[in-house]
Amino acid sequence: MKPVSYALHPALRAAVAALALIMYSSIAAAQSVTLPDVHGLAYSADGKRLIVAVHDGIAIYNAGRWSKDPGPRHDYMGFTATKGRFYSSGHPAPGSGLKNPFGLIVSGDGGRTWEKRGLEGEADFHVLGASYETNAIYVYSHGRNSRMDHPGIYYTLNDGFTWTRAQAQGLDSTVHAIAVHPSKPQIVAVAAKEGLFLSTNSGERFERLAAGQALAAFFELDGEHLVYSLYDGAAKLHRHSLKSRSRTEIPLPPLTRDAVGYIAQNPADRAEYAIATFERSVFLSKNMGKSWTQIAQNGQAK
Repeated sequence: MKPVSYALHPALRAAVAALALIMYSSIAAAQSVTLPDVHGLAYSADGKRLIVAVHDGIAIYNAGRWSKDPGPRHDYMGFTATKGRFYSSGHPAPGSGLKNPFGLIVSGDGGRTWEKRGLEGEADFHVLGASYETNAIYVYSHGRNSRMDHPGIYYTLNDGFTWTRAQAQGLDSTVHAIAVHPSKPQIVAVAAKEGLFLSTNSGERFERLAAGQALAAFFELDGEHLVYSLYDGAAKLHRHSLKSRSRTEIPLPPLTRDAVGYIAQNPADRAEYAIATFERSVFLSKNMGKSWTQIAQNGQAK
């Protein structure tokens, strides 16, 4: 009897080798993605990509895998996403030749290219929020510049062409984050050291909705609820109804000496949420916070 040969056909052997290379490359790519810090968290408009703005560009989580966006490796600060645009401030990548800091920049192609919207070389907005449907932008300016005479909250309804100062009566606290209603740009929330504050008249007057140190805020895309994080020795996440003014607590995964710094909702599946913490961990929930899956731990992709 002729002995059976177990040698692979050359074509099959090549296919197996190619598949192994693809699998190795995918694993290596995920392992090589790190989050040196987190400066923003958002979903793409189609809901397929979770976007994390970091010190050296944009990290992407898509279909269970991490990768680094091919766009420029800028240090994005105040990064936020609307239905059709990304807005950011921050600092240019080394060797780019761009003026530092950015002022306000905008991308209409998912972060591959960026356009200037003023205050280049003058302002670095670490606190920036934008309305998902209207593109109204609110920022907190820590100092004076050519368009902002005093420190404080300013907003623009035309991509930075003109800015209006919000009087911010009732808000006398360190500002940590700004969230803008998805369809009503006159409604804005501020997470601050002394609590969560809400304005319904473009920041002219604020009322405090919750006490304690508020760190992040996010308007759900239905425009009916406000999700925010608190820290009082332990991390907490709450959901506030704008209509009934009731509040419910959203369970969090175990966070030791950590707190939620960023919140995002998937526009294609609004039961899906993502949170990022100050210790650079990222979690996903498919059921509005009833359970969470960790996809990054202390800056290392999982």
